Amino acid sequence: MDTPGTISCDDELRNWPVDEDQARAVQDRLRPHVRLDEPGPEPGFEGTVVGVDVAYDDARDVVAAAAVALDARTRAVVDEATAVGQISFPYVPGLLAFREIPTVLDALARLTRTPDLVVCDGYGLAHPRRFGLASHLGVLTGLPTVGVAKNPFTFRYALPGPDRGAASPLLDGAEEVGRALRTQRGVKPVFVSVGHRIDLDRACAHTLHLAAHYRLPETTRAADALCRRALADA
Repeated sequence: MDTPGTISCDDELRNWPVDEDQARAVQDRLRPHVRLDEPGPEPGFEGTVVGVDVAYDDARDVVAAAAVALDARTRAVVDEATAVGQISFPYVPGLLAFREIPTVLDALARLTRTPDLVVCDGYGLAHPRRFGLASHLGVLTGLPTVGVAKNPFTFRYALPGPDRGAASPLLDGAEEVGRALRTQRGVKPVFVSVGHRIDLDRACAHTLHLAAHYRLPETTRAADALCRRALADA
């Protein structure tokens, strides 16, 4: 699932950074490959949307990743896969993707279906260096990706209205880096940002469709439960 003609996922994994300076250099090198000129799949499309998430056991330096594929229209689970690996990068805010992506890629590769859209429990452009997990994963795989986070990182926003679907800009200065989106009435918003090859309107529309009954998208809920089980069994 390499990005055609530009990024070799295998090469990136072979040269995975081991310290902060190397990781930031990778972000700087790959950031220009983020595609912001595509709308992405339409909400309700016929295809597969995949949620990815990870769980850690720091005492054993183990990370478990899950990839759960849902029918994009019905939200029914149609495939799932897990992978377990060693944590190969220290905990550094803003560089969490370097702890997660190798094992996430392993889990994605074990699916029997190629995703049409990937939803990450994390950030895309709503990241201090504009290159969060969703953007990094999107560039490496070439897939449309969305970041749906539980908190706004360091950015500011006005609380959206109380109704489902209400939204407000997530701002870094005057720049909109994502949106605070109310997925259920009276429940705290989630924070949606573009990862790669999708626009913000459609990223929010997909998030709402996937969060039909709960605050978090079904993709995230399913992947979270699965990676925790995989970690417990590791």
